Amino acid sequence: MEMKKEQLSALRDLIGRLKNFDGGFYQKKLADFDTSKINTKVNFERLPFTVKEELRDAYPLGIAAVPEKDIVRIHSSSGTTGIPIIIPYTQQDIDDWALMFKRCYEMAGITPMDRVHITPGYGLWTAGIGFQTGAELLGCMVIPMGPGNTDKQIKMMEDLKSTVLCSTSSYALLLAEEIEKRGVKNKIHLKKGVIGSERWGDKMRRRIAGELGVELYDIYGLTEIYGPGIGMSCAHECGMHYWDDYLYFEIIDPKTGKVLPDGEVGELVITTLKKEGAPLIRYRTHDLTRIIPGDCACGSKYPRIDTLIGRTDDMVKVKGVNIYPGQIEDVLRGVDGVSSEYQVMIDHLNGKDIMTLFFETLPKAELKTVETDVKNVFKTQVGLSIVPKGVAIGELPRSEKKTKRIFDNRY
Repeated sequence: MEMKKEQLSALRDLIGRLKNFDGGFYQKKLADFDTSKINTKVNFERLPFTVKEELRDAYPLGIAAVPEKDIVRIHSSSGTTGIPIIIPYTQQDIDDWALMFKRCYEMAGITPMDRVHITPGYGLWTAGIGFQTGAELLGCMVIPMGPGNTDKQIKMMEDLKSTVLCSTSSYALLLAEEIEKRGVKNKIHLKKGVIGSERWGDKMRRRIAGELGVELYDIYGLTEIYGPGIGMSCAHECGMHYWDDYLYFEIIDPKTGKVLPDGEVGELVITTLKKEGAPLIRYRTHDLTRIIPGDCACGSKYPRIDTLIGRTDDMVKVKGVNIYPGQIEDVLRGVDGVSSEYQVMIDHLNGKDIMTLFFETLPKAELKTVETDVKNVFKTQVGLSIVPKGVAIGELPRSEKKTKRIFDNRY
């Protein structure tokens, strides 16, 4: 992806501001770099990456790039894997984030006449309030439910005639199954679903769309870079458009750090162009995707990244084979009789690694045949022999947030 003149200009202004902010994170990190020499894409790529561990080390507010009086809100990562990352926001950051989120809704054809039912969490997490402020800016009626209490969720959908569901894919599936189980689909008015926070396969997408009777759209984001709302799929379902007037995207080889050409899969690196409270330069997201070359059939001027195939830190190695969740979903997508949900257990028994793949099967599927098919396709496509275990639909766990699918019990 070529760097636009406007992007380069914004980057030079940003780097200059960061170097002049006394005691700031980037003043130290970029001390040896001459801002005046950041005049080409190649020179920009000489700047060092920013990694999550540095943001943790800056806890609580060491990443701030503005005086405290200008900080009006903070958000935080969950901190489940260590010290949480605290991200401060100025009022301009919040306004910019809402504008990007509004674009996401508009990309999905959502209008001020829609009623937006929000199930992601509120509080320090960015999701709930991000979905809300974008919808309010668009002029929608917002139903800020938050997670959980499925009985109340469905009642509010019925009574308030929600037309747009904002959710993780896991909770969307849970709601779809509950609505079907209760026989109330004819009382539900949903038309569209905006789904984010975790990757999800084609079979899961088709199940949710079919059982809820909605059009589905992928939304992308991460707490460190505003939150959800920095990218969105369109009706053509060919990747996610991202807002390149606010963000600069690169794809790198996760091992070497080398920038890859458009179309090649690697790790997504993001630089914020306008963020004030906690701007980030060349931030390694760990998300695996590619920049899709060419124009989209929808006519949008904004470039695209592909649907995420996984994360560099989601990879597991079994018997020397690197395995990502996206590869597992690709296998299951190609086998008749298999539904969308799966779970992986990796154990070390009698001196060797064993990977057991549990997956839900359709009611009329012949279990032994499906298990054999899954085993054979997995061996062919991924290069590993597994233990396939088919179970009935509903036997694997459902989640109101993200569903953990891979359990490595070897350590």
